[in-house]
Amino acid sequence: MIFKETILKGAFLVEIKKLEDDRGFFGRAWCKQEFEENGLNGNIRQINTSYTNKKGTIRGMHYQIDPFQETKFMRCTKGRIYDVIIDLRSDSPTFMKWIGHELSEKNCRMVYVPGNFAHGFVTLEDHCEVYYPVTEFYTPGSERGIRYDDPAFNIDWPVDVEIVSEKDRSHPDFNINSFNI
Repeated sequence: MIFKETILKGAFLVEIKKLEDDRGFFGRAWCKQEFEENGLNGNIRQINTSYTNKKGTIRGMHYQIDPFQETKFMRCTKGRIYDVIIDLRSDSPTFMKWIGHELSEKNCRMVYVPGNFAHGFVTLEDHCEVYYPVTEFYTPGSERGIRYDDPAFNIDWPVDVEIVSEKDRSHPDFNINSFNI
């Protein structure tokens, strides 16, 4: 596995180190030992998957508050998505900054999303599947969200957003004065 730290400290873009031949390729998409050697949390407690029918569908921006913060390891196994993370660590020099990466079944890239980051994605084509291990069990009372179009972050989504759940659409504007992770 090839780990490349992003401009958001602690967040990584991970690529499969492919061993290729005429059949295709083989590579590791997960290795607890390699995660730990890179100082990353590899204690997986749950593995989630989502399937999305239509291009332009948003899922996110979600996070869980302490003590149930989730570290996620995102991979798109079918189709293409634009995956976005926001640094919500108030003591971080990149607090409130976001980055996005295209993840697809073809590029096999993955994003390591540390705890105390919000996460979401938009589908870039119809019929997308996303597979992601997380380090904490889903805890409904600890779930929070940021609206995908919140002016505090000004995320530049690469496609028109057409489908958003009522839950994701109803998050209030981000307020730095009342924010507590």
